[in-house]
Amino acid sequence: MVSIVHGNAQQNLGTSGLESSTHSSQGSAIPTNEVQRLISRGQLSEAETRLDSLASQQPEPAGVERMRGMIHYQRNEFAAANSAFEKAIMQDPKDLQATQMRGVTLYRMGQPAAAIPLLERANTPIASDNADGTYVLAVCYLDVHRYDDARRIFAQQYKLPVDSAASYLFMGRMLLRRNYPVESEQMTRKALEIEPRLPLAHLLLGQLALSRSQAAEAVVEFEAERKINPMDGEVYERLGDSYLRALRYEDAQQALNCALLLEPNSTGPYILLGQVLLKRDDALTALNYLMRAEHMDPNNHLTHLLLGQAYRALGRKEDATREYKSAESIQNSVENPK
Repeated sequence: MVSIVHGNAQQNLGTSGLESSTHSSQGSAIPTNEVQRLISRGQLSEAETRLDSLASQQPEPAGVERMRGMIHYQRNEFAAANSAFEKAIMQDPKDLQATQMRGVTLYRMGQPAAAIPLLERANTPIASDNADGTYVLAVCYLDVHRYDDARRIFAQQYKLPVDSAASYLFMGRMLLRRNYPVESEQMTRKALEIEPRLPLAHLLLGQLALSRSQAAEAVVEFEAERKINPMDGEVYERLGDSYLRALRYEDAQQALNCALLLEPNSTGPYILLGQVLLKRDDALTALNYLMRAEHMDPNNHLTHLLLGQAYRALGRKEDATREYKSAESIQNSVENPK
């Protein structure tokens, strides 16, 4: 999402910020617009050279430091970007683009508390033009544990009533994404208090239970979700995974067959069915499902590992060795990318 902030702000560099400066002139706008075109085309070094030339003018044309900040931002040089945006704001306190991008930059530097006042200042007037700055503000609220403020922002973005069950469930999902599982569960249970048959709430609680390796609790949640939301293939896939972990292999197989009917192009149910059937000593049927998964996604190391187990159970040692080597090679490429 932050990269989109950068893109949207880039599109506006030659407009709102420049227009806000009372010192800019028609003549100075022409070279800065040319620099903007260079930045938009990714010609950063050439744009930087032009900016250095413009910066030597007295007074410095409006927008130069903001553009310099954008160049540094695109290069992931966040400290330098922050300094440039700060200078742009000192030159023109009404430059909302520079204000927002300094807030986004501070967020990228791991300083959400410092980013919030800047993002709040820029948010109201330009939120309709750049919703992603609003998203970053909400994430900053999450990271400093201002959950009610974050919920308000997300509810506005997604046009939800602020105190609705859906608003609390959305917060639960975002908190889980930010790795706050305890707070995620609290928000999700609050959503169910408001609306006991809210779709996807039990699914999220089941995912939280699985993350804690509590298979029995996960089964309860996914079964509850199935009653509310019986046409969602992910529910059956998660339920099958939970049954597998709870050693309920027959139930797992039935749930995963349902998942396949609803989501035939997803590799997850095929892989899980392969695991279940290996547990049930049916290596030949497991092989068929795993070969289908491998055809759909040949770069999944778990699929090759399970294929190796299936071939070994069938006495096909050469095929098993080949699959184990493939699994190891894929895993090594993930752990040690070039």
